[in-house]
Amino acid sequence: MRSTPTPKQAALAVACALALSVFSATAFAQAVNINEKALLLDARGAPVMSSGLCWHSAYGPAPEWTAGCHPYVATPVAQYVAPAAPVAQPAPVPAPIVLAAAAPLPVYEKVAFDANVLFDSDKSSLRPAGRATLDAFLDKISGLEAQSVMAIGYADRMGSQAANQTLSEERVAAVKTYLVSKGLPASRVQTSAHGEMRPSTFPTECKDANNAKNVSCMQPDRHVFIEISGSRLVQ
Repeated sequence: MRSTPTPKQAALAVACALALSVFSATAFAQAVNINEKALLLDARGAPVMSSGLCWHSAYGPAPEWTAGCHPYVATPVAQYVAPAAPVAQPAPVPAPIVLAAAAPLPVYEKVAFDANVLFDSDKSSLRPAGRATLDAFLDKISGLEAQSVMAIGYADRMGSQAANQTLSEERVAAVKTYLVSKGLPASRVQTSAHGEMRPSTFPTECKDANNAKNVSCMQPDRHVFIEISGSRLVQ
């Protein structure tokens, strides 16, 4: 048997229904108010933006006065900036190599000198003129890179052949002694003697007897000839 509520119970039920409806409306209003301010987020959790404004969950983008995502300002997301490509540096230019100027090669010239020392008849000692001739010769060969000095003694045709050979040897020895005394190494002075065998005068000349005229005519035969050749640095 179904019971009928009393007037008091009915009133209490109506009051409860009204209270429940009021509570539901308030909760709905609060939920709408909350949804109105909620931000619309993407899959990364960042606010969805358009034209600098954040979109809300129910009402689209916020009005311009909100200046972006007010009141819920999204944390700015750092933008990825690709590192700058390395700037190619120019290849280092090697320092120029400075070469020292090569020393000039020494220049030599070939030279030859000779001298003729005259002697008195039947004599082997040097005359003053002969010493002067040898001094001038030594001055010329100073600094000369040369082979040996060659000195050759001679005699005239007066007297015996044997005596003239000895005389020519003594004359060339006198010349060598003088050169060595002036500093020329003895090993560099080579000597030889020909006596009367290679006269400077012709047989048809000086045909007189052994007199002063003939002695004077044969003067060129009484001598020592010296010569030297070699190379010397050009000054």
